[in-house]
Amino acid sequence: MSDLRNEYDNEEEEGKPLHVENKEENGKVRLDDTDVEIKSPVRIVPRLYKRRWFMVLLFATFSLSNAYQWIHLNIIGNIIMRYYNESLPGSPYQKQVTIDWLSMIYMLAYIPLIFPATWLLDRKGLRVVGICATFLNTLGAWIKCASVAHDRFPVLMTGQTICAIAQIFILGIPARLAAVWFGPDEVSTATAIGVFGNQVGCAVGFFIPPYIVPDHPDRDIVGHHLSLMFYGTAGVTSLLFVLVLLVYTKGPPVPPSKAQAAIVESAMDEDYFSSLKRLFWNKGFILLMVTYGINTGSYYGIGTLLNPIILHYFPGHQTDAGMIGMTLILAGVGGSIIAGIWLDRTKLFKATTVGIYFMSFVGMVVFTFTLGIQKISLAYICAGALGFFMTGYLPVGFEFAAELTYPESEGTSSGLLNAAAQTFGITFTLGMGFIISRAGIQAANLVVSGALLLGTAGTAIIKADLRRQRAGKAEDVDSKDSKPLKENEKNESHI
Repeated sequence: MSDLRNEYDNEEEEGKPLHVENKEENGKVRLDDTDVEIKSPVRIVPRLYKRRWFMVLLFATFSLSNAYQWIHLNIIGNIIMRYYNESLPGSPYQKQVTIDWLSMIYMLAYIPLIFPATWLLDRKGLRVVGICATFLNTLGAWIKCASVAHDRFPVLMTGQTICAIAQIFILGIPARLAAVWFGPDEVSTATAIGVFGNQVGCAVGFFIPPYIVPDHPDRDIVGHHLSLMFYGTAGVTSLLFVLVLLVYTKGPPVPPSKAQAAIVESAMDEDYFSSLKRLFWNKGFILLMVTYGINTGSYYGIGTLLNPIILHYFPGHQTDAGMIGMTLILAGVGGSIIAGIWLDRTKLFKATTVGIYFMSFVGMVVFTFTLGIQKISLAYICAGALGFFMTGYLPVGFEFAAELTYPESEGTSSGLLNAAAQTFGITFTLGMGFIISRAGIQAANLVVSGALLLGTAGTAIIKADLRRQRAGKAEDVDSKDSKPLKENEKNESHI
């Protein structure tokens, strides 16, 4: 382990990848009406490292622990509301909205803080951002341990807010980590694995709390079980923080491809606000921001309100609410992985995005009307179908954005996509809550269905300007040696 750490100390001090041939190489890649010049003082011979899989799995694990904390309170929202009753507002609607903010604080914190977090990712790299994320995630988890008392809801909200700040550093990492460590034919799969961690965390957050914290009339028993849940979470996050400190690195000594290296190096050198300006002038990307926000915001709203939705149709089915949420997410994990592999093999970015989006709309309509049949088995099936497409859309959106915005930093583009998602997430959660209180759950779900149909139409009119693919083809023509080299077993024997 120490050998691995020492190898990367040298690379981080230099601030640049290590290259293997001392030969001048300049070139230009044509992207629409723009010539993007890729310069390097030395000739890059790309190389793939086996430990790239360890790095992406480590990230997926600490992303999991943070995503778990997003939803682990709301899925037992009725229990949380009763336990902290003394420190909540008076009316039932106000209490429900206050509980909903335990989820929405994740969305609210992201919107203003994404810009400094993205700047930090571009300038300092994966290691610094990973340490910030895991430290804050651990701190928030330990603060929650001190919140187990009927009048300490503000303490609980403080811990949740710190965890929400931690996720700001996490959500922009998948595309950047894929660009830094993985070759052109693997970036979509690697991004999907990164998003996979977040999705599994949400699934665990849906599944575990209803089994740990019972809906018991004795609030002292509820408090005891809340303590068990909070201390268990704090222990896991602490372990991950130490692991990140020891082995999480900035990047490989040699980049996986010249196109990927150009993105990372330009992100370190260019003016961040100039990059933002170019992105906001990119019409295709702006439209994708809106449509991505609608789809992902719908998912956030449904996830936050799943507890009252399921308990309305199936009273007393506390654990089923969690299991249905887990089913929704795990089906999405399968969708994410399949979509990532499909994109790597076909490069059909726009067609895949539009197809998954439309099926998300269909899934939402089916889910809405089958709830009224009040068959719990049918609810599981429809939630799984909805999740397969709705959460399976997440990595597809990231990769489509990376294509539309090349050679801008993936951290910046994915950060803006997530900011749009958080904004729409708050809007959908508050809007659905209000409609549920006035017109019922079915009306709220139909509004979400209409929004998804609108998002499908918006996605269909985005121009398929696949800049990164064109850059990769130009690279292949320019150099016969551009294919990444696989490491020999002896070079990796210490990992």
